[in-house]
Amino acid sequence: MAKIAIMGFGTVGSGVLEVLETNKISIAEKCSDTITVKYILDIRDFSEDPHHELFTKNFEDILNDEEVSVVVETMGGLHPSYDFTKRLLLKGKHVVTSNKELVAAYGAELLQIAREKDINYMFEASVGGGIPIIRPLNSCLAANEITEIVGILNGTTNYILTEMFESGKEFSVALKDAQDKGYAEKNPAADVEGHDACRKIAILSSLVFGKRVDYTKINTDGITDITLTDVKYAEAYGSVIKLIGRAKIENDRVFASVEPTMLKTSHSLAGIKDVFNGILVKGNAIGDVMFYGRGAGKLPTASAVVADVIDCVRNLDRNNHYFWEEVDTDFVVPYDQNTAKFLVRIAGSYKEQKDRICNLFGETEVLQIKEGEFGIMTSEMTVADLKEKMKQVSAIKKIKFID
Repeated sequence: MAKIAIMGFGTVGSGVLEVLETNKISIAEKCSDTITVKYILDIRDFSEDPHHELFTKNFEDILNDEEVSVVVETMGGLHPSYDFTKRLLLKGKHVVTSNKELVAAYGAELLQIAREKDINYMFEASVGGGIPIIRPLNSCLAANEITEIVGILNGTTNYILTEMFESGKEFSVALKDAQDKGYAEKNPAADVEGHDACRKIAILSSLVFGKRVDYTKINTDGITDITLTDVKYAEAYGSVIKLIGRAKIENDRVFASVEPTMLKTSHSLAGIKDVFNGILVKGNAIGDVMFYGRGAGKLPTASAVVADVIDCVRNLDRNNHYFWEEVDTDFVVPYDQNTAKFLVRIAGSYKEQKDRICNLFGETEVLQIKEGEFGIMTSEMTVADLKEKMKQVSAIKKIKFID
């Protein structure tokens, strides 16, 4: 019998217990062992809970119990989750987490400890919720050199943008709708400002490129200033706007960003709507591979956590070789060196500014969606070059564009 502990009994933690109990028989068949929860760590009072006898407020109970071989960390945040996780790994216990913030910040260190102890630190649920992505990247696609990852990595922002495009709702209205339906938190900053997607693309790119991609060095822009005027420009160009996390490796350096991006409606990610996520992986042998599904939610996320628990129980005496190294070099290229096409909205009359626009951007398609401004689509250029050109016109904003 494999005995485990759960740290944090919120949405995901309680979902883990529910999945383990609901699918107890099939899970036992899959890992040739019965998985039993011995402890649940949470500082809140659960005396009325049906499982009240499992609860403890003392982390040491879990750390010092030799019967506990796998610990699920669903506490969130960095502290005390980092301190607890590190001590558990040093003690020789496998740890499974859904905590993207922790993996992005300390993954290299924690994976190194797991490797040295010949145990596992697993985090499938930290990126795609219920979407299998970490394990396929590490095994099914292992024969490939991954050159690029492009993804819709946050269901809340994707729902909001879908509502703006399909129902004509302003951002604030679509956000309120998302909150009312439980898709967005009361404080939605981590989602709508892009921080959640940033940590996810950092984890994915660290795993496939083998070196830590520091999420603090990834330029991150959210969707808070996307307006219905932007929606109309995108539609006029046969496109939609999605919050895209992207990481591409060239000459052993990573170009990474998280920002609202216009995608042609023919693009593989353009049709992904509502709270669904999509991750496009480009390999040098297999080409493009798409992963699609619900990126969040109690049971989808819990299912990914439990899958990792099963993997740990199957492999109690060996490491699964998830790893990336900490690097001191400037692995992430400064954002200004990234290249793309851009939609640029410019105040005033194109007719009066035509010569200047042509001198700066060359011949380009011009669209007028709103009185008092016009939009142009640039050729491929660096962000730094675009910024210099935008200083010379009455630029309102830019939006990245992917064919």
